[in-house]
Amino acid sequence: MTDNTKQTSSELTNEDKMARGSAWMTIGNIGSRLMGVIYILPWYYWMGEYGDVGNALFNMGYNVYALFIMVSTAGIPAAIAKQVAYHNSRQEYRISQRLFHRSLQAMAILGLVSALIMYFAAPMLSQAAGGGVDLIPSMRSLSVAILVIPVMSVIRGYFQGIQNIAPFAISQLVEQVARVVYMLIATFMIMELGDGDYVAAVTQSTFGAFIGALAGTAILIYYFRKEKIKMDILAEHSKETGEVDTIKLLVSTVKEAIPFIILGAGLTIFKLVDQYTFVHTMSSFTEYSQNQLIALMALFGGNPDKLSMVVIGLATSMAIVGMPLLTESYAKQDYAGMAKLVSNNLQLYAFVMLPATLGMMILAYPLNTMFYKPDQLGANLLIAVCVSGLIQGLFMVTSMMLQGIYENGSAVLFFVIGLAVKLATQSVCIHTLEAYGPIVSTTLGMGVTCYLNLWKIHKKTRFNMSLTWKRTALITVMTAIMVAFAGVTKFGLEMFLNPDSKVQSFLIILIVAGVGVLVYVYIALKLRLADKLLGSGMARFRRKLHIK
Repeated sequence: MTDNTKQTSSELTNEDKMARGSAWMTIGNIGSRLMGVIYILPWYYWMGEYGDVGNALFNMGYNVYALFIMVSTAGIPAAIAKQVAYHNSRQEYRISQRLFHRSLQAMAILGLVSALIMYFAAPMLSQAAGGGVDLIPSMRSLSVAILVIPVMSVIRGYFQGIQNIAPFAISQLVEQVARVVYMLIATFMIMELGDGDYVAAVTQSTFGAFIGALAGTAILIYYFRKEKIKMDILAEHSKETGEVDTIKLLVSTVKEAIPFIILGAGLTIFKLVDQYTFVHTMSSFTEYSQNQLIALMALFGGNPDKLSMVVIGLATSMAIVGMPLLTESYAKQDYAGMAKLVSNNLQLYAFVMLPATLGMMILAYPLNTMFYKPDQLGANLLIAVCVSGLIQGLFMVTSMMLQGIYENGSAVLFFVIGLAVKLATQSVCIHTLEAYGPIVSTTLGMGVTCYLNLWKIHKKTRFNMSLTWKRTALITVMTAIMVAFAGVTKFGLEMFLNPDSKVQSFLIILIVAGVGVLVYVYIALKLRLADKLLGSGMARFRRKLHIK
């Protein structure tokens, strides 16, 4: 990157930074999640009759692993991003560097401790989840990855804090590619060339997390060595006064990180409630066997998640990029800029999430057929998970906003209230709605939290709620038009294409999605809404497409 490019980058508006950062995070986050979806096609096929049970074991292990990852990183990456953005905005570059080095040391130790705990606690955790002895090897293979991921996450947090999102995104992609390649090779060798032990195949698939973590860390180290030259020069002109106690600063950062642990693990905690209650609750009033219940759990908690999390990943990308920008405005006491950022963030969320979610709901049946098998219950559950995903994504965005303006206590309190709603309604929902029950209780709990988050954000920033609602209403109308075109296209295609066929389902998805994207993009460019939300570059894009 040339000096001129750097200078231009520093002159970007917050909206342009948000658009550019979101673009990179979307590439990394969605790209890595797409890899996590695409691998299902061969993996599920090779698992054969053990597809649903194997996928359930895979996800049950990953849910516990995700919680350990959040604890073992102690929310430090997001907290570092926030602290680095704060100190760099005050030109205190040396403080940022020292904090980074101390964090690396602390996270290496914490990662080792967390890995040991997960390894030795695996039998107890597996039994409580209803997975039994088959789940233990998967959990233990995942514990190895915890040795590497905390250090990797600290480096990602540093790049996020200096608003250089590209290395963050590229490392995500490389991590996922390495993980998927390893797990597919291992699964093929066990299920097709070996003895067909599906538990061993799942165990090697989860061990792929360690392989991916090594690859992602290697990429980050490469980019960090390039960035270090620039940061060393800035540190020479650092403006902090007096000596700084970096240990004390790290402790304060860990305290700052506690809300990130709770909120960052929010979706995982809700899933763990499902994991540790669904099998036991269902077995109390139904005649399903344990394997049947685990397979049913895959239909609402495993299979749809692989697809819906691609959409939720869009919200996560925006939340990750938006938080340091909000913190920067807060540090500069730029309250007008802060209010504008909040409004733009919410509009951008609606702009991306509404069409993505509605599009997935329209294509639920062919998507379920292509990635898994023809199954109306699976498709219906995917639709329900998509609706819930809208609320879950909004939770990610609004919680990060509250943390960005130092309302950590409120963000945690509102999450706890939502979790209480989830716990209070879980058993009733499962008894009434069976597999739909956990989805409904999650939506209720997250819905309460999102309402409280938005109330607090408006109270603190006084963002333009009227403009935000008007733009959201316009986006809803645009989405409805897109849905109409996509729905008619799907209806026409299914007159001569069979959605029970994997190949023909792929054709339906490709054509319907293409029509939906073209219609939505055209309307967004025609109405100039894309310009307002994604920056001035959209005007050039519109001219190239000859849209007046």
